[in-house]
Formats: sequence, C-alpha cells, structure tokens
Amino acid sequence: MGEEIRSSEFCPEDFAIFKAKLDQETARLAEVFAHQGFAQSHPVAGFELEAWLIDSSLRPVPRNEEFLSRFNNPLASPELASFNIEVNTEPRSLQGHVFSAMHQSLDSTWAACRDTAQAMGMDVIMCGILPSLLDEDLTLENMSCMERYRALNREVLLRRKGKPLVLDINGEEHLRVTHHDVMLESAATSFQLHTQIDQRLAARLYNASVILSAPMVALCANSPYLFGKDLWDETRIPLFEQAVAIGGYDAAAFGPIRRVTFGSGYVRESLLECFIENREHYPVLLPVNLDHNSASLPHLRLHNGTVWRWNRPLIGFDEAGEMHLRIEHRVIPSGPSILDAVANAAFYYGVVTALIHQSMAPERQLHFDRARDNFYRAAQLGLRAQVHWLDAKMYPVAELLLKTLLPLAYEGLERLGVAASDSHEYLEIIRERLQTGTNGAVWQRAFVAKHGRDMQALTAAYFQHQHGGRPVHEWTI
Repeated sequence: MGEEIRSSEFCPEDFAIFKAKLDQETARLAEVFAHQGFAQSHPVAGFELEAWLIDSSLRPVPRNEEFLSRFNNPLASPELASFNIEVNTEPRSLQGHVFSAMHQSLDSTWAACRDTAQAMGMDVIMCGILPSLLDEDLTLENMSCMERYRALNREVLLRRKGKPLVLDINGEEHLRVTHHDVMLESAATSFQLHTQIDQRLAARLYNASVILSAPMVALCANSPYLFGKDLWDETRIPLFEQAVAIGGYDAAAFGPIRRVTFGSGYVRESLLECFIENREHYPVLLPVNLDHNSASLPHLRLHNGTVWRWNRPLIGFDEAGEMHLRIEHRVIPSGPSILDAVANAAFYYGVVTALIHQSMAPERQLHFDRARDNFYRAAQLGLRAQVHWLDAKMYPVAELLLKTLLPLAYEGLERLGVAASDSHEYLEIIRERLQTGTNGAVWQRAFVAKHGRDMQALTAAYFQHQHGGRPVHEWTI
C-alpha cells in the first residue's frame, strides 16, 4: 500500500489480470520458501511512526502534501488523511546500542518534523487517537491527494454494495456513528515495529508476536477517547477493524473473515501460509497492472498491503535487491513520548526473542482462541485486564507484565547481544510504568477526572508533556 498507483478506476479485466499475476507470484514465493529461503544472520529492527499535523488550536490541519514537500525526507510519507504523516527509521541490527541509536535517530527526525511544521505555523503530535479530533474532520475533503487512497475508498464501498460503514463501540461509554467512506481509519495512528528475521525462526516469531499482542496492547494503551467519548483503553483496535469492515468472497463479504484482523490461527510451518490465505480468502481490492519485474513480487506485495493483520508478514527488498522476510507488529499506538516508544520497542523485542527460544513453543501452550480473547480484553481494559497465559492460568495483565514478561525481556535482549546499558535504560521505563500503573490511557483519564471533559485542554496538556521529553508515568495531572 505504500506505493502510488496511476488510476483509481478499474474494469473487470483489471481484476482478472491482477489475480493471474497474484497467482503466479504466490507460486514464485512458494518456490523461494521451499528452495532459496530467507537467510538472516541476525535479526534486524525498524519502525514506522504515524503522527498528526496540528494547528495553533491543537486541531488537525490537512496540509501533509505541503509539509512533506518542505520536509523533503525519503523516510517520511503521507497517510490516508491529509493531517497525518508517517516517519520511518533506517533498519538496525538488534544488538549493541541499538535502542539508544533508535532513540537518537527518532529524536533527530522528530525535531526536524517540528522545525518544518512550525515554519508553516503548525506542529506535530504523536497520539493513538487525537483527543481534539471531531467526527466532521473525517471527510473525503481531508483525504490525502493520492490515487491509491481514492481507489481503496471506492473499492471498499463497492465490496460493501454501498452499505455505509458503521462504527459501534461499547466501552466505558457508547459511540455509534455512520460514514460513507473509509476516513474513520485515519483517526487511528500507530507505532509499528518491524523485525527482519531468518526463515527458520520466522514462524515462531510470528506466533510469539500473536501471543504477546495482548500484553503489549495493555502495556502501551494510549487511545481512550474518540469524539469526546470514553471507550476502550485502546480504542484504536475496534476503530480500525470497523473502519474497513469488509470480508471475503461473496457470501462471506460481511462474514467473519475480515481484512483488519487478529488472524485465523497460528502459522504451522511457514509464513507462506499467510500469503496463500491472502490469495484464497481475500478478494483483490486494488487491481493495478504493475510494470515491475515480477521477481520483485509487486502484485503479491500490494495485495498483502490490503490485508491488515495485527501481526503481518511482509516481503521486502534491500538496496542491493535481495529479498527478505519480516514481521510487522501493529498493535502499539503512537505516543505518548519518544522515550515511551523506544521502551515499548525494547520490551517487545526482548520478550518475543525469549519466547521463540523457549524449549516448548508458546503456541503449543496457549490456544489461539485464548490469545485472541486476551487481545480484545486487553484492548478494552488495558492494565485492568485479566488474561490467560502459557500455564493455562489467568493473571492480571499488569502482574504478568511485571513479574513474568519483564524478566523475559531482559533475557531476550541479552540473548540478542543488546548492550546492558540499553536494556537497563529502556526496560526500567517499562518497570516504572507498571509500578505506577500509568500508561497513556490511564494518564488521559486521570486528567479528565481532575479537569473535566475538555478535549482541547487534554490535548494541550498532553502536547506540552510530550514535548517535555519525559515518559508518561512521570507526567503530572
């Protein structure tokens, strides 16, 4: 989905041609998995950070095209809404001082973003859902000027046979709104972690990421409010799932197979299973005739970009043209601070590494249905959730994070060869967050409890603290 397309209008022949190429490229990928493989001497990390452009009133401002032109950085790109941007980092080997380097890079990029935005009379903020966002901001007039987004909107509505998208979330309060476009999706922004890994460990990493999704979303929750309503601790989860609510073929068009999904099960043998499932269960949305060399699998990669698993396998190519395999962990919201984001990354990479090297595969100990139930319970209740773990017992997720997973994070980072100073600096932020019981969602609700339901005031206080540089558990109310 990251590449621009030439047209948003398609005919039946376009779909037939694309499907034939998708079949060919899926078969080609199967050959790579079977014979060539994906060799990776050491795991490599990267991230995508989605953020908001805001005006002096702390309201979203739709000027990302002008901003990106002035910013002129190949690591920055537009998102669906013209008030959203995405910044990326260079991939880094998961060893040594990787997290302090990641921190320094993100600090530098973020400062440059602020400088550019401020020169335009704007600013930038990272937050899962911007509290000051209004429903009326999510219009087609505020869609980024790119054909791929207009094509996506058109095809989603065609698949729904013109039926409007209904957002219906029951949380602390109830929200129900109706939209005739996909712009609801742009209300959710994420901090997405990528891991490039050897094929021999990829299935284990994918399954461990699925299992870890519930603790991660509870630990990192930062999206309790949408349009002034108090909903889930991580309202991003139901918001995104309902914002692109289309399913599979024909009778399943409104059925249980969803394009934004926790998935249908663990991977058994290899990540090829996900790409086969994409071909077999998800209709083509963007049948673009790509002129690229088929060896780069352009149609397969574009199709994969229109299936939004919360843990998603990706095929990529490095600067030398070598194909690689990576996994995108999509459950973490944007914000609250750069320190929090890097600490979240350190925790994820540490725990997931420890899990994949356990003598008994975690997916053999926790049924997929329970991992999925854990995820939605944690998204709704955050650090208040109770979840099942590998011993079949149920734990308060805050206790599980502090007593079981934090030691695993240290263990996993040591196994990776991460510098002890990096492990300590960033994992201690996680420890303190858990000991104080304060993630972004908890802080936002505490602010509202003290100061009232003023979303502008909440956004102003959040913005001030974020750019103060301290982690969220140190923010005052």
